[in-house]
Order: sequence, then C-alpha cells, then structure tokens
Amino acid sequence: MLNHKLIAAFATILLLITPISHAQKAPVFSLPGDGVTHDLSKLKGKVVYIDFWASWCVPCRKSFPWMNDMRNRYDRKDLQIIAINLDADKGEAMKFLEKVPANFDIAYDPDGEIAAKYDLQVMPSSYLINKKGEVVFAHKGFREGDTAEIEAKIQKLIR
Repeated sequence: MLNHKLIAAFATILLLITPISHAQKAPVFSLPGDGVTHDLSKLKGKVVYIDFWASWCVPCRKSFPWMNDMRNRYDRKDLQIIAINLDADKGEAMKFLEKVPANFDIAYDPDGEIAAKYDLQVMPSSYLINKKGEVVFAHKGFREGDTAEIEAKIQKLIR
C-alpha cells in the first residue's frame, strides 16, 4: 500500500516544478492598496510580477528582499511588482511590513477572491504576466536558488 505522506510529498514536488505550458489570460483585479487602487487591466504593456503573501508565511520574509532588489534593478515603466496580501486582518500585514519593508506595491485581498481566481495553492506563489496580459510563468513557494531563473524570464519579457 502506498504511503499517503509519500503521495502528498510527490504531489507537492509536482506543483512546485510544473511550468505553464502555454500563456493564459491573467485574471484581472482591482484591489485596494495603501491610498491607491491596483488595477491589473491598466498595466497592459508592462511586465507584471504578482506575488501572493501573508504575514504568517515564513518564506515570504525571504522573498521580500529579492522583490525589493528587482524593484531597484528595473524601472517601473518596465516591471510592475504587486504583492497581494491575504491576511484577514490588515494590522497583521502592517506588522509584517514594519519588520520586512517593501519598496514595491502592496495590495490587499482579505477575502481571498483574487487568490481563488489564480488557483492559489501554496504560499507564497508568484505569477509573471507579459505585456499582453497573459500569465506566462507561475512559481510556487520561494527558494533563493530559483531567483536567477525568474529574473532571466523577467529580462526576456522586458526586451
């Protein structure tokens, strides 16, 4: 008989390494941020990196410095980063941001409606959207060893 933990581990590995085989239209959203509304439909013509996160997510603490670095390396006219927080209590997100600041856009999805449209399964998860508004790459979790590949994809889309 197969071990259920082994099956679950195998399924998780498949989720983490499965690329998107063809571009799919990105689910659009309009979400509140801090004093601004983030509307994906208005970002056509830009490369967009969307990251779903929560205050309790340990790997998110490692992904934020990398996203800050990407924000510093690429002009906003070329790359737009939107980190979508899923905490039900915005106060928890604010505490996280005091410890791990972000120099990119933060949006709030406390009910998880947009996360459901992106079929979010793992925290954090990120989606790379091309200038046509299509999801061309999805990445589950955050591992520093994967950042070079993600940045290479960003550079290719910007060109």
